[in-house]
Amino acid sequence: MSMAPFDVYQTYLALKNHFTKSSYNFYKYNGKTRASLKTFYKRKDRFFFERLSRQKNNEEVLNFFVSNFVSCSNPQSFWIGDIINNGESIYQNWLSKTKNLENNFESDLKPLILEYGLKDSFKIVNQKHPVILKKFLVNEVSLESLVILNKLYKFVNYYDDKLTDPIWEFVSLRIKKYSDFIIIEPEKFREIINTCINNESVVG
Repeated sequence: MSMAPFDVYQTYLALKNHFTKSSYNFYKYNGKTRASLKTFYKRKDRFFFERLSRQKNNEEVLNFFVSNFVSCSNPQSFWIGDIINNGESIYQNWLSKTKNLENNFESDLKPLILEYGLKDSFKIVNQKHPVILKKFLVNEVSLESLVILNKLYKFVNYYDDKLTDPIWEFVSLRIKKYSDFIIIEPEKFREIINTCINNESVVG
């Protein structure tokens, strides 16, 4: 089902709120904002939302904006012009990545477990960032993998108590907000982890 241009615009605003404000949740508020039609028709970029409404159905519009917000370095400063110019290529890359979640997760975990072991990858020593966070910050572990690991091990709340630096606070919010859009079968990913651990034991 296609969306009206204003509804596409409202979805954009709601998802921006979702990924930047701890108090707002897209699903809790049913994707609603205080946006008005009057405000929408004053926007010079409304043609973009009108075009999206013709090109994509409801689910595709949602995923299009989710993919762009989670792929940018900082959703707070992410500009609509970036989405207009590069949004479709980012969306297509995201579709490919999320369709291969299991393989990508395994690719992230294998070298991590081989070098550090799973348990040690999560350890906080002297209030310093754990290995798993360091690997994410240098793009060796994806945000999707962090979200999946948190679904399995619930480490984010523990880190929230132990780490007080702004870098972790930013990553913590991203994991929590993205979690609503990553649906997994936990047992499949536990099997992947167990396989990586068993392979590491054989190598060791």
